[in-house]
Amino acid sequence: MKTTFIVVTSASVLFLSACTGMSDTQQRTLSGAAIGTAAGVGIGALTGGGLLWGAAGGAAVGTIGGYVYDQYEKDKTKTPPKTNSTK
Repeated sequence: MKTTFIVVTSASVLFLSACTGMSDTQQRTLSGAAIGTAAGVGIGALTGGGLLWGAAGGAAVGTIGGYVYDQYEKDKTKTPPKTNSTK
């Protein structure tokens, strides 16, 4: 039990420290993949389907979603919203 705790804690620290030098695109894409994987496993468990296929499908959809969201955010900062004011 003690060894498992040490291994899980060490892996978590290494995993989180690896994300510090990433660009916004990389962070959003990875976040999307992680969220998609979790959702895919959850849906696979609830429906009785394969957890591996749910994880793979969720990761793929989440990765694409994270990338699309990043492009949307970049486009939003490049072109500010137009106003109808006549000052």
